[in-house]
This record gives sequence, C-alpha cells and structure tokens, in this order.
Amino acid sequence: MKKVITILGFVIIGLILITGCIDEQPGGQTGYIDVSAMETKELIDTKPELIIIDVSPNYDNGHIPSAINYYIGDGSLDNVIPSLDKNKEYLVYCHVDSASIGGAKKLVDAGFTMVYRLEGNYQAWIDAGYPIE
Repeated sequence: MKKVITILGFVIIGLILITGCIDEQPGGQTGYIDVSAMETKELIDTKPELIIIDVSPNYDNGHIPSAINYYIGDGSLDNVIPSLDKNKEYLVYCHVDSASIGGAKKLVDAGFTMVYRLEGNYQAWIDAGYPIE
C-alpha cells in the first residue's frame, strides 16, 4: 500500500510539472519578451509594421516616435484590445515598469503572441539618447 501511495505521489507531481510547462509561453512565463532600449531601437528600425503602445498618462510630455497612447489607468487599453490585430507585433512601454508589465500582460492574456516590453521604461530610451516626440 505504501508503494502505491508513493507511486501515486510521483504521478501527481509529474502532472503538475507537465501542466506548468504547457502553460509557459514564448518569452518565459510572462508570454512577452523584455527588450532593452537598444533592442527596442533595432526592432523599430527593422520592423516598420511594429505597433508601439505607450500605456502611460504622460504621453503628452514625451514619447517614442510613432507611439500610440492607450493609457492603462483609464481603461483605454482594455477598450482597444478587441479591435487590435493579434497577428501583428506590439511593443509596450510606459514611464514606470509596473504599468508596462500590466499592459504587456493584458495583450498576452487576450491572445496576442508577439508582444515586446521596453525594459527599464521610457527613461531607458531617453538615457540611450534615442529620439522622442
């Protein structure tokens, strides 16, 4: 009986581990890919179809060129997600990391598969000397 319980325990642990692997998405457990300011600039330069989303309330104070503002705090991002093309690539950033993480997760949770997030937020972009509008 003890042997059966031990085997059953290993089977349950194995199933839990397999389930964890199945849920994992490209880009790690988050489902999105963190990119540095330099990698972001390269993405923008090599992928003209990349859609850049600024999820901050500070868009009018400066933003990455061609970025669209869907503020996460007022529901703008939630409202636009159903109309976005899930087959396109998206870069999400903010003036603070927590908002960009939240925005990237919202896209991933909605079924988007190619989502990048500017690691180090908008300040990393400025510190690298890249253009702003």
